[in-house]
Amino acid sequence: MMTTLYLASASARRKQLLTQLGYAFTQFSVDADESQLPNETPIKLVERLARLKAQTGVSMGYTDKPVLGSDTVVVIDGLALGKPVDEADFISMMQRLSGRTHQVLTAIAVADKNNVLSQVVATDVTFKALSDDEITSYWQSGEPQDKAGGYGIQGLGGRFVSQMSGSYFAVVGLPLYETDELVKTFIAGAHE
Repeated sequence: MMTTLYLASASARRKQLLTQLGYAFTQFSVDADESQLPNETPIKLVERLARLKAQTGVSMGYTDKPVLGSDTVVVIDGLALGKPVDEADFISMMQRLSGRTHQVLTAIAVADKNNVLSQVVATDVTFKALSDDEITSYWQSGEPQDKAGGYGIQGLGGRFVSQMSGSYFAVVGLPLYETDELVKTFIAGAHE
């Protein structure tokens, strides 16, 4: 029997990755305040946002199938880097990531009217040292504008990655193995 669910995300990348798992799903976007709360750690932030997105989908009336929500943040020096607000913000992010290892945290959550299950997947990513020209031309490509941490590993940004430890798919935006396991666990628990 094919697993069916809702994807509470407007992301084309998440849609493509969920399709790879062979699920039948309906995609919709949710409007969620993604601001970090005072004293909230990046890991708590990303998990809260994934749960919020899934539960918002349920509250919007998507209740006949489980709702999957996800969120990704890039973390360096204890700071969660979201999407760059402008070119200056992007340059600052790239200079901070240049020649260093950062962590990408992707949280996934599955919810229905009664339950929510979530998990955070952490991946270590190391960037080569970046020149000012590389940073500028990458911004001009248009790719970084809607990406957490200002880069897409599956696109032009992949050329900056010298090393990675963990889930490639989590860095793209949806960890395949962990998502599949979480959905199966959620569905099994719902039918007990």
